[in-house]
Amino acid sequence: MFSNAVKTLQKPIAAFSVAVAATMVGVSGLPLWAQEKIEPTGPVELIRDGFEFLEGPAYEPKSGVLYFSDIPANKIYTLNASGEIGVFTDDSRHTNGIVYVTGGKFAGKLAACQMDGQIVVYDPKTKDFEVLAAEYGNARFNAPNDLVVDAQGGVYFTDPLFRAPQPLPQEIQAVYYRAADGTVTRLTEDLAAPNGIALSPDGKRLYVIPSRQADMLVYEIAAPGKIGEAKVFCTLKQPEGQTQTGGDGMVVDVEGNLYITSNLGVQVFSSKGEYRGLVKSDQQPANVTFGGEDLKTLYITARTGLYRVQMPIAGLKPN
Repeated sequence: MFSNAVKTLQKPIAAFSVAVAATMVGVSGLPLWAQEKIEPTGPVELIRDGFEFLEGPAYEPKSGVLYFSDIPANKIYTLNASGEIGVFTDDSRHTNGIVYVTGGKFAGKLAACQMDGQIVVYDPKTKDFEVLAAEYGNARFNAPNDLVVDAQGGVYFTDPLFRAPQPLPQEIQAVYYRAADGTVTRLTEDLAAPNGIALSPDGKRLYVIPSRQADMLVYEIAAPGKIGEAKVFCTLKQPEGQTQTGGDGMVVDVEGNLYITSNLGVQVFSSKGEYRGLVKSDQQPANVTFGGEDLKTLYITARTGLYRVQMPIAGLKPN
């Protein structure tokens, strides 16, 4: 009789255990804390409108200055800690992506993609620039678009067709790596408009956004400048009636979540490629970066406007 009572009791205990497990884990098999949405903690604010087409936001932590480019206007602007906007250069060679470098030979400088055919580093003090790479295989690059610097001082960058001469000088669109010693290596072959690019917090994965497909790509990094085969990292949610709109720029936070600009807004994905939320601005975003004293301010360049919004997770500090 005692044995039967135990068996009877085991059934509700088992059912309770399943219910608790479902509550704690959820349908995707991940803990609920890992499935929570990542949403703004405040409103999306328009800082300034009236530009032509904004790109390349990059934040300098020491001074609190945000740099951002206006490609058609051929300018790089600054937004200082007091909220004042100034012109960094009015001859940017159509600079697109910009990143602030914190370590290595170019610490304290701005690495940037000039769509006129080269990647460079700007000195924030003198505003002069030094060319890092301008050609591959004795031909100029198409139009370098976006870049990220690794812990070794190397630069991964994309080279699509946007604003490039026709026929394409490189014949294909690709991702390249400029090593700290100046050596340039082509890492991919003929991607569909490779655009945004970023590294995981541990530097072991390279993310690439093709602008003409919904699938975003990830590559395992075997060594600096050496990557594995492309894998699908995530698939962007699409506007109604469309299936293959891609992304543009992106940024990574300290937990490894990715913030990818798209036709719908800034789509947020976990480090496992799972959708976590959407940050919408009045205009379609092109690129994003984190800034502010706590690196929780998400700056968004969106067509003619510069926006910002507070987020719950801090951005990843650049290399």
